[in-house]
Amino acid sequence: MVAGRLWGRLGRDDREVLWLYLLTRVGLWTTAYCVRWLFPQHGATRSPLPVLAPWQQWDWWHYQHIAQDGYFPGGGGPWVLGWDNREAFFPGFPLTLRAVHVVVPHWTAAGLVISLVAGCIAVLALARIARLALRDVDAGRRAVLFFLLSPCAVFLAAGYTEALFLALALPAWHAAQRHNWPLAGVLASLAVTVRVSGLFLAAALAVHWLTTTRPRPRWRALPWLALPALPPLLHSWYLRLHTGDWMAWKHAQERGWHRDFHTPWEAFRHTWNAAFGQTQTTGYAIEFQAEILAMLLGLLLTGLLLYRRRWPEAVYTGLSLWALGTSYWYMSVPRATLLWWPLWVLIAARSVRHPRVTTAYACLAAPLMTVLAVTFMTGHWAG
Repeated sequence: MVAGRLWGRLGRDDREVLWLYLLTRVGLWTTAYCVRWLFPQHGATRSPLPVLAPWQQWDWWHYQHIAQDGYFPGGGGPWVLGWDNREAFFPGFPLTLRAVHVVVPHWTAAGLVISLVAGCIAVLALARIARLALRDVDAGRRAVLFFLLSPCAVFLAAGYTEALFLALALPAWHAAQRHNWPLAGVLASLAVTVRVSGLFLAAALAVHWLTTTRPRPRWRALPWLALPALPPLLHSWYLRLHTGDWMAWKHAQERGWHRDFHTPWEAFRHTWNAAFGQTQTTGYAIEFQAEILAMLLGLLLTGLLLYRRRWPEAVYTGLSLWALGTSYWYMSVPRATLLWWPLWVLIAARSVRHPRVTTAYACLAAPLMTVLAVTFMTGHWAG
């Protein structure tokens, strides 16, 4: 009954967006069902994998272990041989997972519920951002369509941080568009608890405040814009109490994922060698090829934003590229494209003027999305 009343309060455009979202979720869950039968653990088995097995991949285990046992169970930590470096992950998603687990007893199911609900909020916010930016009623649905058909869209459905982060970050940006700085600051602070990318969002909000509050800045907004700095400080303080290291989360990333600092040209060279130098197996090599393509897309996007004087969005994507492009090699750049909301708005703007863009994008992106979903669900995608 409550869901029916909420549905009735939504406008026609919002309902169309949610209908599109639910249809793509059904498509991904159908893919997961097929993966269980087509890719069993043993070729001669007559029983499929468990229902939720396709979603139990890679980072998911870190989130579940943190939610179950905390960051340092039994006195464990980076001083223990074989430590899993779980302190590299921010606490927002594991804390949410622990709370939802009270109602949904199965850990994986709880993670999927979080992403499902968060994804609803994210697509509604994205649609409203696009409508406000482009002044076009149909722009919201188009932006969401391109977003949901992204090659990495499987990570929005899995028990990962992308959907929850966007459910906070996109409403924060929409609030900033309407100059509601207290709401923007609070939501951005919550987004930082989920991913460090929230700090890039906070920087974009600050630039947006500087460039849109002329001739007189609204100084009362400053405390709210500074609020996102608090969660990482508290998290670093907590980790220091257990490890003696203020930057324990960063050092865990360096140990576990080679995210130590390298110059951009070194990072590119290492990634290029991994992609084309025959130093990796073919499965990993093509992942590094995808990393390079995603980085080039990000650079093109940032350049276009700068050309159009979209300074806040350019700061957001530029900081993201700097963080991803100065490790030993590129890692998780394709996933990061999901967080670049200006990309989906710009493609929507292009499709309004050139309808064939929608057809071309769907024909190219949908097969890639399916391939990537199958790759992830079978445990072969590490990026």
